[in-house]
Amino acid sequence: MIRGLYTAASGMMAQQQNIDVISNNIANVNTYGFKQDRAEFQDLVYQSLNYTAGATSDSTNNPTGIDTGLGVRVAGIQKNFLQGNLNATGNTYDMSIQGDGFFQITTPSGDTAYSRNGAFKLDNEGTIVNGQGYALEPEITIPSELIDISIAQDGTVTGQDASSGETTTLGQITLVNFINPSGLSPQGDNLYLATDVSGDPIEGIPGEEGIGTLQQGMIEGSNVQLVTEMVNLITAQRGYEANSKAINTTDSMLQTVNALKQ
Repeated sequence: MIRGLYTAASGMMAQQQNIDVISNNIANVNTYGFKQDRAEFQDLVYQSLNYTAGATSDSTNNPTGIDTGLGVRVAGIQKNFLQGNLNATGNTYDMSIQGDGFFQITTPSGDTAYSRNGAFKLDNEGTIVNGQGYALEPEITIPSELIDISIAQDGTVTGQDASSGETTTLGQITLVNFINPSGLSPQGDNLYLATDVSGDPIEGIPGEEGIGTLQQGMIEGSNVQLVTEMVNLITAQRGYEANSKAINTTDSMLQTVNALKQ
């Protein structure tokens, strides 16, 4: 019966972690480019209670054995990189990725991070930056004398000279993809870093080699489905309660055993 206490306790801890994941999803339901997390579970090691090695006679064996599980643990937290809803903003420098791919962002440390959040702006030097002021890579600067800035689906950035009306090409936005995007390491601020598990970034022009296209004046919302998360939250809560009931039941059984002597 002592085994039941620890088994149920592992279930409570696993469901607590599950609720933590679900709570983070709900908290980021309106975060641009946020990708839903999902807790994945694995059962723990089994204890064999068949002390006769499965033999039921000199010539027969137990076909199933007697193995008791010792609980559960969180095996991983999986990122769901399904496309979120695209919302029209009308802002010139807002961009969304239609399909697979990530924007490249240069962090203050000089490292390259990756993001699906396309809420870009201009800094005081006319450089395209994200909400934290980190430059989009490859870096593109918009001269003040240009108007009617256009970002094509293939990432070509052009502008029109206000005085001459001549169209000027300002740069080429490239995107990257990964063999295993779920292996990226989330850093907060809608940024990810590449890891050995994700593989090396595969850079390309939007619309080519399986990389998605760009949509100017639109932004990708969170892919969290609030109704689904609420159902998952209720399920996790009920699982937590059921495991706590198992602990109470095991405790009652131990009290009964302790009262036998009396």
